[in-house]
Amino acid sequence: MLAAAAGFTGISAVAKAAGATLPAATENGNVVYDQEVPLFSSFKVHGNTVYVAGIGAHFEGDIKAHTDHVLKEMEAQLKKAGSSMDKVLKVSVFLHDLNDYKAMNEVYRGRFGANPPVRTTVAVYGGVPGDSLVEMDCIASL
Repeated sequence: MLAAAAGFTGISAVAKAAGATLPAATENGNVVYDQEVPLFSSFKVHGNTVYVAGIGAHFEGDIKAHTDHVLKEMEAQLKKAGSSMDKVLKVSVFLHDLNDYKAMNEVYRGRFGANPPVRTTVAVYGGVPGDSLVEMDCIASL
């Protein structure tokens, strides 16, 4: 942790010395609350990058239905932020069960255009929160 703090301090010092200013956050999606305390935003725009929070599918259904729902919601959040599926740089996929990997890929395939983003897929110990079989987040350019 000390090394991380030192690294961050070093980066800040270099940015200040170069006269660079870091871009401010410019836009938030819907804020999710827990007992009137804000927990997270559905997306956050910072500079020319949009960060989309994890999206799950909280309804009865199989992995294909959940994956389709999550990807449609991801596309909607990206559009609200001023981006699109073909500008996604990174996707993280969190599966409730690794046995759903092949079926999830059948729905995922082709959703990001001819030049798909980098991706990490993991099965989550203890499962995805709620009753979703999959959760995804992403990082995209504007």
